[in-house]
Amino acid sequence: MKIANDNNQKEEYREFLKNIREEREGTSNFAKLLFTIVLAVLCAVIVCVTVVENNFFLNSLNPDKSSDEFFSKKERGNFEVPFSPRRQNILLLGVDSNGEGTKMWEGTRSDTIVIVNIDPKTKTINAISIPRDSKVYLPDNHGIQKINSAHALGGVDLVKKTLKETFGIKIDKYIIVHDEAVEKIVDALGGIPIYVEKPMHYHDYAGKLHIDLQKGNTVLNGKQAVGYLRYRKDGLGDIGRTQRQQWFMRSLFEKLHSPQVITKIPEVLNICNTYVKTDMSFYELSQYAAFARSVDENKIEIATLPGAPNQRGYISYWILDPQKTQEVINRMIYRDKPSLDGTKFKGGIMYSPRKEEEAIAMKEKLNELGFEVNMLKITHLSHTRFVANKNAVSVDFFNWLQKKMPELDNMQFIYDPTETFSVGSDFTVVLAEG
Repeated sequence: MKIANDNNQKEEYREFLKNIREEREGTSNFAKLLFTIVLAVLCAVIVCVTVVENNFFLNSLNPDKSSDEFFSKKERGNFEVPFSPRRQNILLLGVDSNGEGTKMWEGTRSDTIVIVNIDPKTKTINAISIPRDSKVYLPDNHGIQKINSAHALGGVDLVKKTLKETFGIKIDKYIIVHDEAVEKIVDALGGIPIYVEKPMHYHDYAGKLHIDLQKGNTVLNGKQAVGYLRYRKDGLGDIGRTQRQQWFMRSLFEKLHSPQVITKIPEVLNICNTYVKTDMSFYELSQYAAFARSVDENKIEIATLPGAPNQRGYISYWILDPQKTQEVINRMIYRDKPSLDGTKFKGGIMYSPRKEEEAIAMKEKLNELGFEVNMLKITHLSHTRFVANKNAVSVDFFNWLQKKMPELDNMQFIYDPTETFSVGSDFTVVLAEG
């Protein structure tokens, strides 16, 4: 696996962990962010497949439109059911804009890169987010670049080739979403409810970006959602943005399951037709929609390729950790089963001050189950979640623990081998206010 490394990686990584622990406010070490929304791609995708799955409703709203305009007989006749026993990798890209008057899909950087691995046998979904600033070698003599440059230099073919040669991941299908889609889709859905973990205020008059969000539960409109996902005064760089994208995705997923969404189908479909590009037919997308609806949310596993920030002059990179990156790929793509040596896992609890009583009660329950538990109070914590710090902590273990402890239900499962939130533990429950 070819991954560009750096001699000062360990020192930079220690500093990175320190920043996360203290959750300091400050300007990101990365260059000015373009519109990036890791899993905002997923939101548009789920919307697309959901509206396609419910295309019968479109016909009831517009009976003059033939269903063959959405699914041609030729497509139906030649289509092979996508859900054979073989696992599949779907590439999701979110591309930026080069400004007015430019082509939507040419010369644009892929500031969002997500690989979704689906397993029809187990009806599970794994998703890997690749930080846009990851330093890699691009094929076809493009040399060392940030991975988000691949789409600008060679389109989706170069992105797929880069993923194959760098990580050994073969892409089966792809979906590309233009950045303008997110604002329009959120508005079309009537807003997305989310917990804003901290006050967010930032104004970039040149970039026409204005963020004014207060801490607490709120319903984000389109512009607010863009601001929430682009917020950079965080101190966590790409990781902070990726976490918010994952929380945003979860909120959107819940929104899409509400009955009110069906009335939004025509408008959302028009947005998708303009701002989404894919090598899949609508009929294929409908099959993926049916599969997505059959997946238990507790069976969805999310991870980000681990590494550390590094900057040389005006160029900033995310330096991937070769060993831990391979561990993530083996687990998420190749579905390697964790090896269990019979040792009892050690648990950890990180909690906000207002969650202290809940944290103590949780520790008592974990102790009753035979787990040793470490606790750490943190003044500012973002969203509640369950973090697997060790490869042996699987989704199956998490599901077993949920049956013993119902209070873990609906927690997002995240695999983080960097042990950023480990508290010296194999798994960590993060109890935040949101």
